[in-house]
Amino acid sequence: MKIIFIGDIVGRCGREAVLNNLSILKKKFKPEVIIANAENAASGYGLTKKIANELIDQNIDVLTLGNHSWDQKEMLSYIEECPKIIRPMNYPMGVPGRGEYKIMLDDERSLLVIQVMLRLFMGAPLDDPFAILSNRLSSEFLGNTSNSILIDLHGEATSEKNAFAHYFDGKVTAILGTHTHIPTADERILDNKTAYQTDVGMTGDYNSVIGMDKESPIHQFTKGYRLEGRFIPATGKARICGSFIESNDKTGLAEHIESFQF
Repeated sequence: MKIIFIGDIVGRCGREAVLNNLSILKKKFKPEVIIANAENAASGYGLTKKIANELIDQNIDVLTLGNHSWDQKEMLSYIEECPKIIRPMNYPMGVPGRGEYKIMLDDERSLLVIQVMLRLFMGAPLDDPFAILSNRLSSEFLGNTSNSILIDLHGEATSEKNAFAHYFDGKVTAILGTHTHIPTADERILDNKTAYQTDVGMTGDYNSVIGMDKESPIHQFTKGYRLEGRFIPATGKARICGSFIESNDKTGLAEHIESFQF
């Protein structure tokens, strides 16, 4: 199976980068499935119904969220209406939405997409991500009940991401990190054939502070407070970043991982 995963879309320029470059990605990689993290797509904070539909209309199969899942309050209800939008699986019981979505291709092959959020430095009340995913995978078998399983691993600490990846190596097709907005140069296939990258990077303006206009973050770091209540996304030309995965349909294990920037 050929899969494209697009890193955190930040603001309008990030959305425009996806719209302008998706055809190039399709031509280059010929993906069968496209997934994108969109938790910063609405002015850097969350996702709206309108933006979600615009992205899904571009044949993006699944949109993942993260710690900004509920910044736009309409998502609390719309996530229940649109199963293609998923939030971290290990939010506490009773939180709206689901943490997974299974894509069924026309030839009956399937890809299970799961999002998990880690706990170090994230400041959110989360259940144990290791235990939650272990429990889910006890009834989901790679290469059997699903041809592929991809994990969007939303987290801050590289050590925690690395530990998580090795813990689940061989049990899923790919574990791709999101959240830090900086692409890491460590894409690889682990010992037991799970594809891994600590962070796939963001889709946004890199002449910025992780996608935000430089002035206010620098002011906060040097003066101790923000110029405004929220940071504002940078508006320059954006770069689309992500990873391409190719897996074996029989085993579900990864055969190739390639990071990209356009």
